[in-house]
Amino acid sequence: MERYRDFSSFLCETFPFRVQKISINAGFSCPNRDGTRGWGGCSYCNNQTFVPGYCHTSRSVSRQMQDGVRFFSAKYPEMKYLAYFQAYTNTYDATEKLVGKYEEALAFPGVVGLIIGTRPDCMPDDLLDYLGRLSRTKFVLIEYGVESTLDSTLSRVNRGHTHAESEDAIRRTAAKGIYTGAHLILGLPGESRDDILGHADALSRLPLTSVKLHQLQLIRNTRMAREYASRPQDFHFPGLDEYIDLAIDFAERLNPAIAIERFVSQSPAELLIAPSWGVKNHVVADRLRRRMAQRNARQGRRCIALDCTYNLIPGTLM
Repeated sequence: MERYRDFSSFLCETFPFRVQKISINAGFSCPNRDGTRGWGGCSYCNNQTFVPGYCHTSRSVSRQMQDGVRFFSAKYPEMKYLAYFQAYTNTYDATEKLVGKYEEALAFPGVVGLIIGTRPDCMPDDLLDYLGRLSRTKFVLIEYGVESTLDSTLSRVNRGHTHAESEDAIRRTAAKGIYTGAHLILGLPGESRDDILGHADALSRLPLTSVKLHQLQLIRNTRMAREYASRPQDFHFPGLDEYIDLAIDFAERLNPAIAIERFVSQSPAELLIAPSWGVKNHVVADRLRRRMAQRNARQGRRCIALDCTYNLIPGTLM
């Protein structure tokens, strides 16, 4: 019995072949760093924590695809690929420049679609129109950094946008027939357990294909690390078992039609201050599944959204 709808199952339902994401750093900036929406970026952000070693802005999109494919193809030579525009805000440039980057990735042999990470305040209508047309022939998933559904938290961590903007971007994107994802951090400072579970309720009411969760990680050389040094009482870093139970509670409140891509993330040890659990992501996932079985838990069992049976996967592909 599957206790939750995982992202790999969604991909298996979508493609008749194995697919792998290849991360790309296309050299984009962020409106929260250049003064358009703010300065200094989000208080927790250090992009070194999630950009693979082969991603360098000195290399073209095609070269990064080549390096990434070489890394994975030896084990699965028949695999196809999704170009994952990951670092910073990947819809933050002139539309013609953005389309050029996307098309370069799609032209690489074996690439069958795009995953684009971005902010909810950075999706202009003309770009969304292009992505909507593209999604009729290629896989397109737009992953929005929602991070929290509370404006007080978004302000505290210097996100530079509101939750209303997140909801608007998600609804506009799904209305185009584009797969739509949300990224959320569990445990941001100032948020209670009830606040965190409330995020699941809020996301369940939105037309989302997927969510990507991870624990709050305190990273060196960030503004949040400095905040923690001066006010550690404002932060709570749960132990692994406590976090697993929280993540399960979250999943039980989440619409069962939404695929959960992950529950945790793992930053490089040399950058991580807390929490330090000392286990790999796949070990956490295994322990979470076992704990769900022990609790007889399943995604959506406690969903209180208005309609938790609504099919949230838009459109058809290819």
